[in-house]
Amino acid sequence: MKAFLKRFFISLGVLWVAGHLSMASAHDIDVTGVARVIMDESEQGLYQLSIVDQQVPPLFNIERILPARCVGLEPGRFSYRFQCQPELNVDDQLSFPWGLEGVVVIANWNDGSSVSGYFSGDGAVVEVSLGDLKAGAASIGSLASRYLILGADHILLGIDHLLFVLGLLLLVHGFWKLIKTVTAFTIAHSITLACAVLGIFPVPNAPIEVLIALSIVFLAREVIMAQRGEATLAQASPWIAAFIFGLIHGFGFAGALGELGLSDADIPLALLFFNLGVEAGQIFFIAVLIAINALFTKLIFTKNTTEQLLNLHRGLAYGLGGIAAYWFIERLPSIYFV
Repeated sequence: MKAFLKRFFISLGVLWVAGHLSMASAHDIDVTGVARVIMDESEQGLYQLSIVDQQVPPLFNIERILPARCVGLEPGRFSYRFQCQPELNVDDQLSFPWGLEGVVVIANWNDGSSVSGYFSGDGAVVEVSLGDLKAGAASIGSLASRYLILGADHILLGIDHLLFVLGLLLLVHGFWKLIKTVTAFTIAHSITLACAVLGIFPVPNAPIEVLIALSIVFLAREVIMAQRGEATLAQASPWIAAFIFGLIHGFGFAGALGELGLSDADIPLALLFFNLGVEAGQIFFIAVLIAINALFTKLIFTKNTTEQLLNLHRGLAYGLGGIAAYWFIERLPSIYFV
């Protein structure tokens, strides 16, 4: 058992390093690793690209991202101009040489239509298909699938959110109690996600990141106290703690969507499917954890199963508490630079 726990804590350390690095790459130039680009068609065949995030690498040679028949023009202060003859069509694409998670492009066409879309990157380039940005071409199915995937990616790559869900699973015992707790967390972060995206109640990201780390520290403490047999409010009514901290995590989810500059017509659908993607990723993570727990119970632990599982859960609680405490200390100075 001691050898197993030693291997477990080594694995946990590797998980922490991998998670820390994934957060560094998946969280924005600002928060999310998603850049925002606005493309305006001033007249037929004449275009202007405006890069909202000034921290992204500049496009020194605009023509390398354009179709072959397009030529670059004199750039503006914060924009790039180009001309295409014939004009851009649904078969064209733009190739941004950025190692980002993705790019949101808003296309304002000279017929008065405005279409936005999210395009994921492969770590080296982000391919933007004009077929998804032409009026009428960005179907509901296309928009839904893009933001469903973005939501699932955000929860599955957001290790701080996953550690909070892990803490809930360690704290809660009983199927229906778990259902109520996860539902409370879902409702809460859906509320604040919607409020942030719609601009009803915007909140700076830095304090939210600090509070998310603190919520995991608090949850780890509650798990450890419960394992010691000490009664706590979070143990008696975990859905209350899940709802309160879910409000905070919702603002964290909003970092991936709330500042993307979607066109007004696309916001409701994008918000809905982003949130569904978050929930799908969350359910998948919970299912995996339950399966792993069952595997340990039936196939690995053969004697004193209850005691062995308790030791494993205690190790997880201390591990996630330690990681979250480190994040809290690391993120705290960012509040002063908002």
